[in-house]
Amino acid sequence: MAKVLCVLYDDPTDGYPTSYARDDLPVIDHYPGGQTTPTPEAVDFTPGHLLGSVSGELGLRAYLEAAGHTLVVTSDKDGEGSVFDRELVDADIVISQPFWPAYLTPERIAAAKNLKLAVTAGIGSDHVDLDAAISHGVTVAEVTYCNSISVAEHVVMMTLSLVRNYLPSHQVVLDGGWNIADCVARSYDLEGMHVGTVAAGRIGLAVLRRLAPFDVKLHYTDRHRLPADVERELGLTWHESAEDMVPHCDVVTINAPLHPETEGLFGDKLFAQMKRGAYLINTARAKIVDRDAVDRALRSGQLAGYAGDVWFPQPAPADHPWRTMPHHGMTPHISGSSLSAQARYAAGTREILEAHFAGRPIRDEYLIVDGGALAGTGAHSYSVSK
Repeated sequence: MAKVLCVLYDDPTDGYPTSYARDDLPVIDHYPGGQTTPTPEAVDFTPGHLLGSVSGELGLRAYLEAAGHTLVVTSDKDGEGSVFDRELVDADIVISQPFWPAYLTPERIAAAKNLKLAVTAGIGSDHVDLDAAISHGVTVAEVTYCNSISVAEHVVMMTLSLVRNYLPSHQVVLDGGWNIADCVARSYDLEGMHVGTVAAGRIGLAVLRRLAPFDVKLHYTDRHRLPADVERELGLTWHESAEDMVPHCDVVTINAPLHPETEGLFGDKLFAQMKRGAYLINTARAKIVDRDAVDRALRSGQLAGYAGDVWFPQPAPADHPWRTMPHHGMTPHISGSSLSAQARYAAGTREILEAHFAGRPIRDEYLIVDGGALAGTGAHSYSVSK
């Protein structure tokens, strides 16, 4: 029998919900392109309920305990003597979310002698050291596509929020004011702007499709060029690199995974190549940008706004400079953890566990590392140190 260690974010400050704003979710059984949504044998949760917090337990406890497995759920993942470190020593499986990542460092993986499987309940497994997972024979899987559209919607929301100066204008209302000039002095139309995405995979392409009706001019860079018919359909301009693309763009959105090729990509040098007054949206990973360079670019006016949903580390400390820099639209890492997305990534996590316990192959779409090498989706989306 297996010990499953699950790291989830804390419950709401006023307690686990007893009721919800809506009674149901739209039924979605496949994603764009035809991949089916998760297909576990059963689920022990109600779609639309809070599953990603400690009390939600991803709906896994009844299933795992009925099969004789042990489930340990905690939010305590950092610092000396954390519950995560204490329980990891004899854990067979670790489940974590990108929004509250349990960082599986080489040291932690080496200490976890029984570890066979690391599951990301969501998308983005950079909190797992893939080199260490490969060398120790640990399979890494994530619920690919489960919240891609959720994140794409968040990108569109953040883009409009920055360009139209929505958040400061809303604050005027909250403060009891009515100075229209204060609100519109930094407000523009998105129409006609040039918008570019760094990476055009599932999330990046979904962003492009959702922005096309705004009559913007769309750009992208990706090491895998999109099919010609998709470029024609959306009127896309492809660039060989981010350096080539950003001088043309009024808005840039980052939708790439974090790996050695993307870490630190956006710093002082690349910001200097962007249009003065451009906007940058980052719902990918915080370490793709230089933390302090973002602050400098906003204060100098080189960037007109920065909206991000990702931080490093997570949770971010209270004195993180992104909390107080000007013209930002930061959120805690929530873009892919809507209640709609939680139903899919909880179901996908169970699907992965069912396959693992039955000795069946895990869906190729879900695999990042398997058999001592990058595998499945991971071979397409990730890279490891040479």
